[in-house]
Amino acid sequence: MTPAIALTNVEKSFGITKVIQNVTLSVAQGERHALIGPNGAGKSTTFNLISGYMKPTSGSILLRGEEIAGLRPFQINRRGLSRSFQVTNVFANMTVWENLRCAVLWATGHRYAFWKNVDNLPEVRERTAQILEDIHLTSRRDIPAGLLTYAEQRALEIGITIAGGADVILLDEPTAGMSNAETERAVALIRRLTEGRTLLIVEHDMSVVFGLADRISVLVYGQVIASGTPEEIRGNPKVKEAYLGEEAA
Repeated sequence: MTPAIALTNVEKSFGITKVIQNVTLSVAQGERHALIGPNGAGKSTTFNLISGYMKPTSGSILLRGEEIAGLRPFQINRRGLSRSFQVTNVFANMTVWENLRCAVLWATGHRYAFWKNVDNLPEVRERTAQILEDIHLTSRRDIPAGLLTYAEQRALEIGITIAGGADVILLDEPTAGMSNAETERAVALIRRLTEGRTLLIVEHDMSVVFGLADRISVLVYGQVIASGTPEEIRGNPKVKEAYLGEEAA
C-alpha cells in the first residue's frame, strides 16, 4: 500500500547549517507514528517541511504518492493533511463554537458569500456540534476560546485540526504543559479522534509515545537514527545512548 507520508533523502539547510540531513521516513496509512528526539533535533522543522511552512533544500516529500515538496500550506491541506502547532493557535476572541465552525465551513464546500447566513447551514451546524461533543466542550461552546483552560484550548485545537476532514493528521507536542490527568484525557481524545486516520505526532512524554504509537522514529541532529515498533525502539542501543537513556526502562 502507498504510504500516507514518505520522505526520501530530505535535507533542509539555513545558510551553511544543515538542520535536516538526508531524512528518509515512511508513515503507513492508518498508522500512529511518533517522531521523537532531543530538543533541537529538527522535529518541528520536519513538520514544517511536510506541511508546507518550509521548502526542503533537496529531497522528495510524498502525500499518498503525490509530491508535495514546495507546495504552500493551504494546497497541502486541501490534499488531506492537517496539523497543529506547539503553541496553541486558536482565535481567542471568537467563541469555541465559532472556532470550530470556521474549520468546518471549508470542509463542507462553503466559501465566503455576504448574502449567506452561516446559521442556516444545517450540515455545518451538525458537523460542528458533533466535533464539539467529541472534544467534550459542548458546555463551553459560547465562551471566548481565550477563556478556556490550557488543556481545553489544546483539545479545541485538536478539534479544529480534524474538523476539515483531513485523513492525515500532524500533532506537534499536543500534551506539552499538561498535568498527568490532563495528559491521560488528551491521549484518550487523540486516540478516539484519529481512529481510521494517519497520525504523525511529535511528543516528549515517553509514556504518551509508547502508549499511543504503532511505530516510532528517532531524530537526532537532523538525522533519523532508528525506526521501528515501540519494543524495537525501547531496546535499540543507539537510541538509548542518544536519547532515551533511563527512560527506556
